[in-house]
Amino acid sequence: MTLIKSISGIRGTIGGAVGDNLTPIDAVKFAAAYGTWIKQQRTKEQYKVVVGRDARISGEMIQSLVMNTLVGMGIHVIDLGLSTTPTVEVAVPLEHADGGIILTASHNPKQWNALKLLDAKGEFLNAEEGAKILEFAEADTAQFSEVDDLGEISINDAYIDIHIDEVLDLPLVNEDAIKAAKFKVVVDGVNSTGGLAIPLLLERLGVEAVKLYCEPNGHFPHNPEPLKEHLTDLSEAVVKERADFGIVVDPDVDRLAFMDENGEMFGEEYTLVACADYVLSKNPGNTVSNMSSTRALRDVTEKHGGTYEASAVGEVNVVTLMKKNNVVIGGEGNGGIIYPELHYGRDALVGVALFLSLLAEKKMSVSELKQTYPQYYMGKKKIALTPELDVDAVLKAIETKYAAENITTIDGVKIDFPDNWVHLRKSNTEPIIRIYTEAGSQDEADALADRFIAELSEIAGI
Repeated sequence: MTLIKSISGIRGTIGGAVGDNLTPIDAVKFAAAYGTWIKQQRTKEQYKVVVGRDARISGEMIQSLVMNTLVGMGIHVIDLGLSTTPTVEVAVPLEHADGGIILTASHNPKQWNALKLLDAKGEFLNAEEGAKILEFAEADTAQFSEVDDLGEISINDAYIDIHIDEVLDLPLVNEDAIKAAKFKVVVDGVNSTGGLAIPLLLERLGVEAVKLYCEPNGHFPHNPEPLKEHLTDLSEAVVKERADFGIVVDPDVDRLAFMDENGEMFGEEYTLVACADYVLSKNPGNTVSNMSSTRALRDVTEKHGGTYEASAVGEVNVVTLMKKNNVVIGGEGNGGIIYPELHYGRDALVGVALFLSLLAEKKMSVSELKQTYPQYYMGKKKIALTPELDVDAVLKAIETKYAAENITTIDGVKIDFPDNWVHLRKSNTEPIIRIYTEAGSQDEADALADRFIAELSEIAGI
């Protein structure tokens, strides 16, 4: 099964059988369910939905199916064409739309695509609303409009520029300092829409952009997840070009990672740490990230007099806690910057602008900047269990064993030891427990993960 229906949307591989993969039938069925949900939100004469896509090969086909399904339901569509996830999120409220759909499978390989669903605020649907759409899709009872009541499609290809305008209008983006610094940066756009948006932003900021894989043709030149092992070409280009640093984004431009002037990873976890350090230095306050993100954000937040809290994993959970705690910046350790001053969504464009502002004001290299932060190292492992095993019972046993420690159970079991932490989460799709650790060295992080694999194996009797 490569069709995954969840409360956050539907994703799957292109081709194959209906119900097993993301076929045209499945795209239409889910778009109709979303259209049904839109109409149930409020009664009005005219409904409007913003639709954009990343540069995947299947994007144009899926977008056409989705948009025309909505048209068939009497819903007007604003077609952004090639866009980014945060750009669509910004566009929804600016258009006074009822919702938005982004066609992207994020960091998944090119054979995948997905429908990501937004509400009228341009934010991802919560679990309750997502569950309603799944029910509508299962019931298959969508009502379509008569010929005189069909919706219309309006094309608006200006929204990446509008998004950049919104970023540059932010008070903390120091355009003058960035322009004066005369940075040179290599951009890996993984042949998707980041190759359009990031160089345009850099150009507006007076930064010389060396483009690497910035043709939005959907042929990803490497695994599109922005991790060190996939970024050899970027590393070599930064050194060869004698650039100040490198930028890499995922295909839909909501994840952001940097590479220092020596071609070494700044660390995806530290994207948020650096941006938060800059924002908090100007506007002290609280922060939030998810439970599997680095402890360095807590340290930086407390340095600036704020309070840090961790949410359950998932962007919707991060945003919910950010609103509750009235935070000034938050996000996820996978390079996702959420800056409420602009909108409540992960946004690589705002992350680039804040990072450049920090670097320009600090007047130091990226490698020097990294050394100013607490140095933590993460381990990520997993243990496979037999399908009939009660995973919840295994995690409960760990919770009981470590009851005297600082434990959080809102998402699996996280144990915060004084000098390190471990987070154990069960997978929703397979009988495994994911083990995340963080410590002061890579060896210590890996040893902690191995220790808990052994303890889980003993409890499970495997």
